[in-house]
Amino acid sequence: MRVREAHTIPKRPAFRLDVGDRVQVGERDTEWPEFVFVTATHGSGWVPARHLSHPLAAAGVEVPYDITELATAPGEVLDVVMADDLSGWLWCRSSRGGEGWVPARIDAIPGDG
Repeated sequence: MRVREAHTIPKRPAFRLDVGDRVQVGERDTEWPEFVFVTATHGSGWVPARHLSHPLAAAGVEVPYDITELATAPGEVLDVVMADDLSGWLWCRSSRGGEGWVPARIDAIPGDG
């Protein structure tokens, strides 16, 4: 897949949530409605609401989730490792060796590369 436009990663550090982790659930994202903002003991970030026991107040993690995003540059070629069609994001590997989530509707030119 060839990247159409740059994707900048958030300033907060990436972290992983494991099954059984407890999180405080905050707001739902208006641009990406599948996601809610969560705060765990080891970080905070956006997570698909369906990965939680319930998307209200305090919840348990039911599906492991890595919130790492991948910075991209126009023209860069990525390998798609996994597509999350429900959320609209792709887990990709770059030729530089990095891996992370890339928003499919913004960055990907399907079938190219």
